[in-house]
This record gives sequence, structure tokens and C-alpha cells, in this order.
Amino acid sequence: MIKPGLKPIQQLRLPPLPTIKDIIKLYKLRALKQLSQNFLLDSRITNKIVKAAGPLQGGEVMEVGPGPGGITRSILAKNPSKVILVEKDARFLPALEMLAEAAPCPVSVYRGDVLTFNMEEMFNKELRHEWSERPPNIHLIGNLPFSVATRLIILWLQDISQRKNAWKFGRVPMTLTFQQEVAERMAAPVMTSQRCRLSIMCQNWCHVHHKFNIPGSAFLPKPDVNVGVVHLVPCENPIIDLPFELVEKVVRCVFSFRQKYCVRGVETLFPSGSWERLIPEMMDRAEVNPKSRPFQLTLPEFGRLCHVYAEIIRREPTLARYNNRKAKVEDTEEEEEDDDGAAEAIERL
Repeated sequence: MIKPGLKPIQQLRLPPLPTIKDIIKLYKLRALKQLSQNFLLDSRITNKIVKAAGPLQGGEVMEVGPGPGGITRSILAKNPSKVILVEKDARFLPALEMLAEAAPCPVSVYRGDVLTFNMEEMFNKELRHEWSERPPNIHLIGNLPFSVATRLIILWLQDISQRKNAWKFGRVPMTLTFQQEVAERMAAPVMTSQRCRLSIMCQNWCHVHHKFNIPGSAFLPKPDVNVGVVHLVPCENPIIDLPFELVEKVVRCVFSFRQKYCVRGVETLFPSGSWERLIPEMMDRAEVNPKSRPFQLTLPEFGRLCHVYAEIIRREPTLARYNNRKAKVEDTEEEEEDDDGAAEAIERL
């Protein structure tokens, strides 16, 4: 499965191998709709994805969800020192093992779920960089199934905030595929219609570059949407340097009423009986216009909201446990009274 590495060169040619299309036929592979699988057969596109990751020569690469190995071949051509493949679907393992045998560098194939896969022991410890240094020569690359892509990036952002998993080795960059709409949201600037919770979370912990889009027609089977390739490099210092869970809670609440004034989302952080006291304090101390829409708020404004909220829950710890989504009202009349109270508080702001 593993062969010694060859002398570094700019571009390597793999020995003759069946094409990806032939591999699919040989092993009778088909994309499973329930796993959101789509195969990339065009090597020009897989080469472009790998190019977006930056120089790989001499580095270590983990590819998540390699499937039949199209992107893997483009990775190997860039002469990394080591490649790690993590694939959940056992049907692809024989094809990946065959590719590993032909590879010019060590290739390890693991069957596992990327959502729970621990990368802390996967890379050479000598490649580790301090967080304040440039990113290490370690790369995460993947053509992700749509069904897990957003969930995975949120999990990885949390790992980045805690500097664990792959980010135990420093500011490891990622080059990943998403639905085009999701890719646009991740990179969306302030005041744009795509701006959302995902925009804030990604941009707080990473430099986000939406590199290019791939037409759905390039995939087999053809998805109903186009695909965006996004390159993310963890920030040396997040703009909102607070615990991930706290930031996520504030941002999620603010965007829970996307088209309404941001203060409407802020009030969901607190039980209704405290609105008159805490909402004015929250907005005044954060110096945020309560009549701004959530997509109009900048990262520093979200940061000020998070810091004020953090101070409030330090002062009143029981408020940290309040979850608006779980809060229940006893009857419709009480719910209407609460709504009236919120409207009065908002109007006074």
C-alpha cells in the first residue's frame, strides 16, 4: 500500500492507470443519491481544484471523500511527500488501494467518517508551526458531499478556534467544494443578500477565498446546482476572540430574523421579562444601530454585541442557559403579550 517517495520534481506522471471512467466501470461504482455523491471525471477541473490549494510539493495532504480518486491523481502529480485518504464508502477502497500502490509517495487509505475523523496523529510533527507563523505545509482538500459540507465546515471552524484536530499543527489551509450558493455565502461581504450566519462564522476565523465555480454538467451524475471551490486559511487572530459557542449563539440569534431589525434577533438571547432592561443596554453598549438589518452588520459590530453579551452573562450567569428555541409559553395570550412587550422595547430604542 505504501511505497518510498521519489526525488522531488515539479510535476510527476503516474504510471499507466485505468481512467476514472474505467475505474467506475471496473468496480461497478455508482454515485449514491442518499450520500450526495457526484464524481468529477475531467482532469482539467481536478487539476484546477488542486492548484487552488497552492504549492503541495514536499508537503502532506489529506483528501476527504476521494471517491474513485480523480482529485487524488491531481494531488499526486504535484509531488507531495505524503497523502492521506479518508473515505466513508467502502465501495471505493479497492480503487483507492490500487492508486496507492501506483503512487510515487506514501499513500494511506482510511475508511472513516470525516465528521468524526481525528487528524491529530496523521501528520509529521516536524511540519508543525506556531499559530503566529505562516501556515504549515499541510493541506486539506476535498470534493465534499452536499449533505455534510456545511456541517463539516462549522465543526472545523470550532476546531480552528480551539486549535485542535488538524489545527494542532498550526494554521492548516483547506480547499473544499460546496454548492455554489453556499460558497457565495461563505465569502459574502457586508450589505450583500448572501450575507448570513455562515458568512460571519467563516470570516471570523478564516480568510475566505471563493476561487471559482464548476458547472454541474462537469459531474456524474449532474447535480441540480453548480459547485463553488473555496480556499480557507485560518486567521492568526479572529476579529471576535471569544469562545466559539458564545459567538455562534449570538450570530445565530441575530440572524434568526434576517429581514427584520437586528434588535429583533438580539431579544431572543434573553427571556421576555428582561427585554426592557437588557436590550437597550446591549444595543447602547455595543454601539449598534438597533434598526440595522443583520446582513448590514460588520464583523466588528458583531464582535461588540458578543463582548457585551459575554459581560452580561458573567454578571447574570443564569442567562447563559436561556435558549429561545426551547422556551415555551403557556398559552397564546401570553405569547401575544410577550410580542407586544418586545415591540414596545424596540420602539423605545
